Amino acid sequence: MMLLLDIGNSRIKWALVQEGRQVNVGAFENSASVSLQQEFAALTVPSRVLVSNVAGEDVARRVRELCTAWVRPLDFVSAKIEQCGVRNGYAQPQRLGSDRWAALIAAWHEVRGACLVVTCGTATTVDALSAQGEFLGGLILPGVDMMQRCLVTGTAQLTATEGSLRDFPLDTSDAIYSGAIRATLGAIESQYVLLKDAEARVLLSGGAAVKVSPHLSMPFDHVDNLVLRGLQIIGEGAA
Repeated sequence: MMLLLDIGNSRIKWALVQEGRQVNVGAFENSASVSLQQEFAALTVPSRVLVSNVAGEDVARRVRELCTAWVRPLDFVSAKIEQCGVRNGYAQPQRLGSDRWAALIAAWHEVRGACLVVTCGTATTVDALSAQGEFLGGLILPGVDMMQRCLVTGTAQLTATEGSLRDFPLDTSDAIYSGAIRATLGAIESQYVLLKDAEARVLLSGGAAVKVSPHLSMPFDHVDNLVLRGLQIIGEGAA
């Protein structure tokens, strides 16, 4: 039995793998240590714990402390040159984020062909896989919510209010929200064109995907918890 932990910039997601199936899938904000401790206390003791962490050492330390009762070392995943059918084209392979690496592995095992892997969270990542399973490279940009916050905090006369997507916004809230959505759509759509593969699929994941998906111009598949899926594939050693 494996416990999978996806420690992102804002939330910790987890799943317990039992007989090849993910059960007890859940998530808490990174700051909710007490709630997370209570949740973990109710879990069956895992034989292995696989972790993707992009939130820094302080969060990793807190998670280690929560897991000490299991007397299991945490296995922190990092990107490799090649793993589970995916080849890493990064200039420094180990510098690729573990979340992006796990998501790419999950995407390859989902598609087994060319695809664009889009994760919309605190940051938005747009990563390309070739038809041969090679990671070609990708983009990192602020997520939709972060774009809006940056404008509000960095500009004296803008205020944080909920906006709507408009073709030609006529108020500031709509202008900020529409700008964030259009920027995200532009990044996804331009990378899809650059991939130059008519058979390529788009996989969309992450908490902010619901804000982006209604406005994409190409077909896509909404796949939840790509990072957790990738961690499971890594843990099972699939080819």
